[in-house]
Amino acid sequence: MNIEMIADAAKRAQGHIRLTPLLSSPFLDDIAGRRVFVKAECLQHTGSFKARGGWSAVSALSPEQRAKGVIAYSSGNHAQGVARAAREHGIPAVIIMPADAPVMKIENTKALGAEVVTYDRATEDRDAIGTRMASERGLTLIKPFDNPYVIAGQGTCGLEIAAQAAEVGIDTADVLVCCGGGGLTSGIALALEARAPGLRPRPVEPEGFDDVARSLATGTIQRNQRTTGSLCDAIVTPQPGDMTFPIMAGLCGPGLTVSDDQALHAMALAFSRLKLVLEPGGAVALAAALFRPADVTGDAVIAVASGGNVDAAVFAMALDRFA
Repeated sequence: MNIEMIADAAKRAQGHIRLTPLLSSPFLDDIAGRRVFVKAECLQHTGSFKARGGWSAVSALSPEQRAKGVIAYSSGNHAQGVARAAREHGIPAVIIMPADAPVMKIENTKALGAEVVTYDRATEDRDAIGTRMASERGLTLIKPFDNPYVIAGQGTCGLEIAAQAAEVGIDTADVLVCCGGGGLTSGIALALEARAPGLRPRPVEPEGFDDVARSLATGTIQRNQRTTGSLCDAIVTPQPGDMTFPIMAGLCGPGLTVSDDQALHAMALAFSRLKLVLEPGGAVALAAALFRPADVTGDAVIAVASGGNVDAAVFAMALDRFA
């Protein structure tokens, strides 16, 4: 993995992936005690940054691979990113999703033309299901984070952050990234190392599912004991990726965690102050910027709002609780 792969992914993405804005609000600055900038990936195609990695991976396939189709597993955002890219390229897609994924994510994935296969994430292994089905059907498996083209695609977000931070005069800051398996975090880290070395990426996770933070602290991959039990479904993964962890270990600052309530509070504030709709997993970086100020360094902080695919009931709960 290197900056050249990310730059190539950016070229393939031209005309297909949105340049998302870097937003700010004086009200959020007051809460955090420093300038807060929000990279609004919730405004990306399919409602999350995953459109970047999905497009990068599918657009890099050979004609032979495209003809046979692709398969992916995801709780919803990677699913939609791959499904959209497959549809735009005119190839079939099979997506393996947990049966308890948000209904909106399942319905959106089907609407994008993908075949959805559900599984029980508490008792079944999505990796095993994906590997078996890929072999049986001759499909190319596009993993949600341990895939170099996916990481490169997510890294295009980092290229944008580097350029946008320079435009507003930020050359030193923590960049807080909602983190599951580490594809977005590692991609952004590689891009910032090359284009804005004063910006320090830091992963943010839900309390109780802090495998990346623990892995960075110990220097070895740590696994979560549970794979369910947080509203932040989009970033609940068993452990960091074998490909993403070494990148994060070399380039990221310490990890942060926030509670589900803090994520919901950040959702309500993003809506009221920035007019953004975030899902819980897509709001943890903003929550850390707002509610963990003592653990962030510098006069400014950049938080990646990674996704906005939230069911109405969960969004209503955030607004009712923290309006």
